[in-house]
Amino acid sequence: MKPFEIKGHKNLESFQQIHFKKTGSGAPAIFWAHGWGQDHRAFEALSAKFPHFTHYLIDFPGHGSAPEPPEPWGTEEYASAAAALIKHQNHAQNLWIGHSFGCRVGVQIAARNPDLLQGVALIAGAGLKRKRPLWQKIYFGARIKIFKALKKLIPLGLSQEWLYSKFGSRDYRAVSPTMRATFVKIVNEDLAPQAAAITCPAQLIYGAQDRETPPELGERYNALIPNSNLVVLDNFDHYSILSAGAHQVATLLARFFENTGAK
Repeated sequence: MKPFEIKGHKNLESFQQIHFKKTGSGAPAIFWAHGWGQDHRAFEALSAKFPHFTHYLIDFPGHGSAPEPPEPWGTEEYASAAAALIKHQNHAQNLWIGHSFGCRVGVQIAARNPDLLQGVALIAGAGLKRKRPLWQKIYFGARIKIFKALKKLIPLGLSQEWLYSKFGSRDYRAVSPTMRATFVKIVNEDLAPQAAAITCPAQLIYGAQDRETPPELGERYNALIPNSNLVVLDNFDHYSILSAGAHQVATLLARFFENTGAK
């Protein structure tokens, strides 16, 4: 499949919107990408298990110490900024390790820059549309319609904060208007075409108890990405896979690093 075209963006000043913590000095360079609402600290413990590599622990725009994007971004804009960062560091071998939202960005980078990454690991990867039972589709569809109807009453005196507290998710409520619009833009994306365009090796790791990005997403990513391997770890959910499950994840990543030529 032909790689996606790399698109420029008028508000991207290369990678300057991205902050990062760098550790180590060996090859390869590993870029660690946190989930939505988190920052570089999410991967500090896991990256420390590989002291002989070079690590870049990212704060995405709007997270941690990084400033918000100048306007609502989708994963394409995040990926363009991250790709510029990777290129600027000028390492011979680059690997991307993402959790949840960080996986969305990694999928975009790998699809649009086929020679930039030599491997991606997606931990509890998001980015594909959820397959929900009919009752859930009806429930969420009704909530969206009620939210949109009540939103029209805000100019007439309805409290915006009350509305968001009742209908917005925790991730949606906790951020500024720009980041709320960014969040909506991102969660409505379907990265199936981008996943199918990935040519580098991909390690997929999911928790069996994950309700936010359930293992069925991993199964679909595994079917879409030609050179991918899926492992589902028992007893872990969306967040405990990085804490209580860190030892098992590290073992899988070590094997993945070896398979991509890292020593």
